[in-house]
Amino acid sequence: MTGAVPAAGILDYFRDGFEHTAWRLEAQREYAADQQTEEYQRFLQGIAPPRDNGSPWFANAREQTAAGKRIERVRLVDEPPTANQRYLLATTPDNLHSGEDIRYLFRREALRIGLPADDFWLFDSRTLARFNWTDSGRRLELTTDPDHVLRACQIRDAAWHYASRYETFRARVPSPM
Repeated sequence: MTGAVPAAGILDYFRDGFEHTAWRLEAQREYAADQQTEEYQRFLQGIAPPRDNGSPWFANAREQTAAGKRIERVRLVDEPPTANQRYLLATTPDNLHSGEDIRYLFRREALRIGLPADDFWLFDSRTLARFNWTDSGRRLELTTDPDHVLRACQIRDAAWHYASRYETFRARVPSPM
């Protein structure tokens, strides 16, 4: 199976696109989706982001994890963290509260163990969704090609092994503000 879905439609895919696990590698230093928000601009001015547990993403994550599904991520972080990475550190408690498990890994360690610099989602160890940023917008390229899925599973296992839980990692980095 191959295909594409608009990146903005990922929430729809999360409602019925996986049965057991959704795992993501977040390797970018900056995310335009964050930077375009008023909340992010206020964060850059030193104003802490408000808690946001009512958005559609968090509501769906709570629903999925309450049904026994796992949503996990590993986020790569530079030293020192970029402004966007600090913002994600500041907002991670919302994700955790909704049932996600987010772990962190310094980029230098990720490079040492051979992790790629490309973001992707891996669903049920069967479907790989690679992010594709183009001039016409962002989309997720879906594939069930066994070679691609196997490589993503290997990346997931290595990243998860070396990554630290949020609380542990948070204690090792400067304040996000």
